[in-house]
Order: sequence, then C-alpha cells, then structure tokens
Amino acid sequence: MTDSIQLNDHERTWTNLNVTYVALRRARELELARFGLSVPQAGVLYFLKTSKEPLTPMKLSRIMSRKPHTLSALINRMEANGLVKTTRDLKRKNWLRVSLTKKGDEAFKRQWSEKATMNVTSCLSKREEDELNAICKKLHGKAAELIRDLQPTPYGETLF
Repeated sequence: MTDSIQLNDHERTWTNLNVTYVALRRARELELARFGLSVPQAGVLYFLKTSKEPLTPMKLSRIMSRKPHTLSALINRMEANGLVKTTRDLKRKNWLRVSLTKKGDEAFKRQWSEKATMNVTSCLSKREEDELNAICKKLHGKAAELIRDLQPTPYGETLF
C-alpha cells in the first residue's frame, strides 16, 4: 500500500499549473512539428520578428530564460538550416547580431498563421483573460526572483 501525499494549497496550485503547462506545451509541439519547428525555434523566430532592435544571442537568452550556451547552440542549428543569420556588429566587433532570413520569415509566417494553440484562451471571458494575464505577470516576476536566488554564482563558493 502506498502512502498518499497531502498537498497544501500552494502545492496543489503548482501541480495544476504544471499539468496545464505540459498539456499546452505538447499541443504546441504537435502544431509546430507540422512546420518542422520546435518550440524554442518558434520562440527565436517570434522574438526576432517582433523586436524593435537588433538582438544578440545573449539578449535572446535573457528574453527566453535560456542559458546562453544553449541558445547559441540553437542559433547555430537554425543558421545551418537557413532560418537565421548572424553578423558581426560593426561598432562592437565582438558582438553578434541575429536576424531572420527570408526562409526564417516564411517559417514564422506559416506557423503564426495557424495559431490553433494560441487561441486556447478563447474559452475564457475577457475578465478571466485579464486576470490570467495579471497572474502570469506576477508569477513571472516571482520566477525571475527565484532564478536569481537559486542560480549558482559563476565562480562557485568564495575562497575567503
């Protein structure tokens, strides 16, 4: 016989949020697979398309809450597939700028026109949608705070 786990309200809410996220993420993965894209690739295409300024891999990694080396590897694969291109910044030679190629722009438009999973909130009233957006903003802020607190320092423990 297994012991049942008693969850408090916070744990139940977290579990509910996580189960919902996993289901939504899987639906999005299935939707994007029809276009030969992954969720992170679609994210890169979206942020490059909507950014008002040229983006560096570091800026993209911050926006997407990804580790810089993970995002650099993703950008390299996307560049090999012809979706993005990287160029050296003319003023800061050690900076790379990432931009969409024509193929990347077309891939973005194809997947964006589908938007089946992005319309999942159509089952909510306007008030519920506004409340959800406010809650998400608050949770994102708390998650960013937790990441700062939990992320190891780049140099480990101090020597003294």
